[in-house]
Amino acid sequence: MNEQTAVNNYFQEDPHLKNAEINKKAQDEFDQFVKVLREHGVHVITISDNLERDTPDSIFPNNWVSFHQNGTVCVYPMFAENRRKERREDIFELLEDNGFQIDNIMDYTAAEDEGVFLEGTGSILMDRVHQKAYCALSERANEDLFIEFCEDFDCFPVIFHANQTVEDKRLPIYHTNVMMAMAETFAIICLDSIDDKKERKNVVDHLKMDGKEVIRITEDQMCHFAGNMLQVIGANDQRFMVMSTQAYNSLSDAQIKTIEKHCGIIHSPLDTIETCGGGSARCMMAEVFLPKA
Repeated sequence: MNEQTAVNNYFQEDPHLKNAEINKKAQDEFDQFVKVLREHGVHVITISDNLERDTPDSIFPNNWVSFHQNGTVCVYPMFAENRRKERREDIFELLEDNGFQIDNIMDYTAAEDEGVFLEGTGSILMDRVHQKAYCALSERANEDLFIEFCEDFDCFPVIFHANQTVEDKRLPIYHTNVMMAMAETFAIICLDSIDDKKERKNVVDHLKMDGKEVIRITEDQMCHFAGNMLQVIGANDQRFMVMSTQAYNSLSDAQIKTIEKHCGIIHSPLDTIETCGGGSARCMMAEVFLPKA
């Protein structure tokens, strides 16, 4: 467990296991996750960790980097100091070796000097088709920097506040992508976490305006990582919604049928990673939209 991120990631728990045992279980879950994705024809590039850097959250690469269709790589300012060590240029070289084209790097990391953070696609939920970006503000998602990002990438900002109940208090959810998931034709969202009714209506209006079917999940389902999903492309251009087995098991039959109207479902057990890391399937994938060279 990363103690530096646990201060505002209320999804993390300490299971009182020895680190070696935790690492072994997490590695097994990671390897099984990759195997299941590849079995469905999803192109997966894995990166080996650098043990000298001491980066307990490097299993969640989507927070420090994002990749865009115009050949731009975006690098983000991180709340926890030990997460800043996750940023590695050799990963960009590996992507280029895999045939992807990088034309430009947008670097927002100087904001860390001002105590300002915006943690990648954890904080920013992009609808790349309709050029919109959704963001739940928190310590890890600064409004001014988010707006700057939207200006740089020509996106319309949809800004709101999302909270969860922690020991009878309503506290900010640390990342947008644990309460909301964006797919091509639908969105999964915990609307109960948006306490302000005007903000809630605004988010729903934008989703419906763009033809998305809105699938509501409860706060309890969100706590089982049912908001932490990502749509990917597999064999024969087939779409899949990827989630953990815990998230899948929390869904009702009706919710599963609604998702399956739009695409297939892939799920894999990630219990150790979810418990110790406070993130799930979506956080483990940094989707690559870069053009092919």
